[in-house]
Amino acid sequence: MKWEEQGTIDNERYSVIPRTLSFLTHHGQVLLLRGAPSKRIWANKLNGVGGHLEPGEDALSGARREILEETGLTVDELQLCAVVHISGVPPDPGVIMFVFVGSAPRRQVDSSSGGKLAWYSIGQWPEHEMVDDLPHLLPRILHIPPGGMVYGHYALDPVSQRMIFHFC
Repeated sequence: MKWEEQGTIDNERYSVIPRTLSFLTHHGQVLLLRGAPSKRIWANKLNGVGGHLEPGEDALSGARREILEETGLTVDELQLCAVVHISGVPPDPGVIMFVFVGSAPRRQVDSSSGGKLAWYSIGQWPEHEMVDDLPHLLPRILHIPPGGMVYGHYALDPVSQRMIFHFC
């Protein structure tokens, strides 16, 4: 399909930022990144490793690049296990997040400028120190059957002004 065949795009309604989020496991543990205190978003909170896709980059390549940049690890086998749409609040765009899980080739990781990396036993992580969606998302993706997929949608609740997480 040619670009002009896509039709007119309303950028306020259909604008999303593509991001990756990856979780590496090693012998019953998962690697999490505690955001640096200076980070604009999720400072001092635990999350996976990831970031924005670069122009022309596919999600898998972007995930591998972010893992290498943030951990020093090269991970060949990554499984796309979730796609999450995070609705924007106009005029701000939303986010489309591609979530991957893979096995780390070793436990030793490089230091990250984005924060401090640490290994946590699966299911024994400090939920109160995580970004808000992680306690809901992480158990789903770490226990997904081979070839399985989680679809998620996060949207702002107009009453509480908190994000609501839906998964299927």
